[in-house]
Amino acid sequence: MNIELTEAGLLLLGVLFAFLGLGVWIGIALMLTGFCGIVVLPMLFPAFNEFPVEKVLGTSVWQAMASWTLAALPLFIWMGEILFRTRLSEDMFRGLAPWVQRLPGRLMHVNVIGCGIFAAVSGSSAATCATIGKMSLPALLSRGYHRKMAIGSLAGSGTLGLLIPPSIVMIVYGVAAEVSIVRLFIAGVIPGLMLIMLFSGYIALWSVLNPSLTPERDPPTSWRAKLEASSSLIPIILLILGVIGSIYGGIATATEAAVMGVAGALILSAWGGTLTRESFVASLMGAVRLSCMINFILAGAAFLTQAMAYSRIPVAMAQWVGEQGFHPYVIIAALTALYILLGCFIDGVSMIVLTVSVALPIIQAAGFDLLWFGIFIVLVVEMAQITPPVGFNLFVLQGLTGENIFRVAAATAPFFLLMCIAVALVTVFPGIATWLPSTMFSS
Repeated sequence: MNIELTEAGLLLLGVLFAFLGLGVWIGIALMLTGFCGIVVLPMLFPAFNEFPVEKVLGTSVWQAMASWTLAALPLFIWMGEILFRTRLSEDMFRGLAPWVQRLPGRLMHVNVIGCGIFAAVSGSSAATCATIGKMSLPALLSRGYHRKMAIGSLAGSGTLGLLIPPSIVMIVYGVAAEVSIVRLFIAGVIPGLMLIMLFSGYIALWSVLNPSLTPERDPPTSWRAKLEASSSLIPIILLILGVIGSIYGGIATATEAAVMGVAGALILSAWGGTLTRESFVASLMGAVRLSCMINFILAGAAFLTQAMAYSRIPVAMAQWVGEQGFHPYVIIAALTALYILLGCFIDGVSMIVLTVSVALPIIQAAGFDLLWFGIFIVLVVEMAQITPPVGFNLFVLQGLTGENIFRVAAATAPFFLLMCIAVALVTVFPGIATWLPSTMFSS
């Protein structure tokens, strides 16, 4: 790789981390780094051409923001915010508890299944963890379930909010990488179910190996009682079928399905008696704040990506990686380690927008499918949600339990290892992610 390009790349990387280290907002840090790439690099290196920075900034930000696909992002966020303020967690615990009593691990499976269900209407890992945790964790601890296992299973299962569609992170990746959001949503189904089975399987195995740490099952209930308890799940299941089913059936785009989801969430909230003026305004403002933050980061990333493209650094890095003859698995292992390291310091959305402009040319040069890479990157971002010191799910559980964040992280360690296994399986068997969308779109 050209020495000047190497020096320029290291300089931009140093500038970016200097801004982040100073506490500059990520969106502004990205824009300032892009400004350095457009204005400063031509001053320092003769090989770089000068470009009008105002035109590059205007066109890149406009192209990133003027996207119909991106309109789904605030709507799905709002849907999750509305449901977060309902009695959904109580309904889930009451509806699921009778069905898991006979499984090894018993009510701890409610964490996994409940998070999987809420993930299908939330798209947010932190919201999934908080919504399920505020009901299930006190109920489990009051019944004598192992505290460390209850916390760990909730933290790990909360990450399903990123993988099971509709996923906010998938939308961000799809916009940044120009990959179909619908195909990404479909591709996340089988890996999401696989992760649910890994988590529940581990809970069952742990319970079998530690029978003294699992309380006795509740008195048996009749089928009629189970069905009556499960009737509280019908509204949320209908909402899931309406939103996700309309996407998979080709009836609606992701954005149109998001509109349906918001309408359905408002109806559920009104029907449950939790839709008040205060809750409506709180959910709307929560969605606005998070959407603005993500869009600001995307705008900064778009400008930096354009600056990097003019500097030819990503292409040069991809060519250099190709010339080294690295095995594709070595590249994936290096990227996994990089994302886990980044997850110790920044959130998942920022991880994606910071790295996608450099990672995508390398991934394409190595022969990987961008759809598959979207699922891979969501999995490793999930892992970042439970890595200290800034894993979002760890903060959520710290607030729920009052535990030290590192004790929460220690309780989550087995589920982090299960995610590592999931990444390995998706890498070795890419069809886990690509088979369903290729089958549905080829028919």
